[in-house]
Amino acid sequence: MKYLLLILLVFNMCCSQQVFAVKSGDKPFYIPRSLVTELIDPISKRTYPIFIKLPKSYEKNKDRRYPVIYLTDANYAFQLVSGATRYPMNANKMAEAIIVGISYAKGSKRDNSRVRDYTPTLSNAWQQQTGGAQQHMEFIENIIFKYISKNYRTDINNRTFIGNSLGGLFGSYVSLTKPHLFKNYILGSPSYWFDNQVIFRLEAEVAKKVTQINANVFISIGERESKDLESLYEMVNDAKRFYKKMLNWRQPNLKAKILIISEANHQTAFPTTVIQGLHWILGK
Repeated sequence: MKYLLLILLVFNMCCSQQVFAVKSGDKPFYIPRSLVTELIDPISKRTYPIFIKLPKSYEKNKDRRYPVIYLTDANYAFQLVSGATRYPMNANKMAEAIIVGISYAKGSKRDNSRVRDYTPTLSNAWQQQTGGAQQHMEFIENIIFKYISKNYRTDINNRTFIGNSLGGLFGSYVSLTKPHLFKNYILGSPSYWFDNQVIFRLEAEVAKKVTQINANVFISIGERESKDLESLYEMVNDAKRFYKKMLNWRQPNLKAKILIISEANHQTAFPTTVIQGLHWILGK
């Protein structure tokens, strides 16, 4: 009997090892209904990979046009937004949308592309090139928007911008200079400290001549993004300040909301920013 039990034990161990050893071949992970194309900025001649994901119902509803969510920092944000929106969209708790991630210029080193493209002014405090926000905004408007509208069924009146950190700064710059480009803005942990808080000087200029703005602006920041806790900059107070200035425009078609994320810092706030901001904008 002992020998029989020993044989059975050895047999089970061999079977277990055999099961764990079975492989069907390693394959790269991919996001369903997604692709990557490349678009060239005709001014700079730089090439930008563009990540695109279509909604689950896109192929079935041939007559339907969809909102579009545009993301900066696509290498990080695209898979995050894709995953975060999957359940609420499939559960019909959030409007389905096309997701478009704008990546960095091909061949750029480190964070050179994002520092250049997302900052509004030239700053001598940086070794990297800054001040490319105007050109990047025009690239999005004249090249990316047109490509997406030409190749996909989009609702051109329902575009959402999502940007984090310098991306949040860039989105704020767009909302001040060409607010009509997007219907909705989700600004995560915006770097308003850049170039001695130049964004507030720009806001002061805009406030003098603001006419009519029709937009929804969601600003989100981690509570630990302050000097008293973990940040080198007073980012929480800066976010509150920008929010209050937008309210002071007294625009009846401008809706704004600010969210201070409990216990979050600059590295952890963005996922909550994304899902809460999109729920506020596209939630049913």
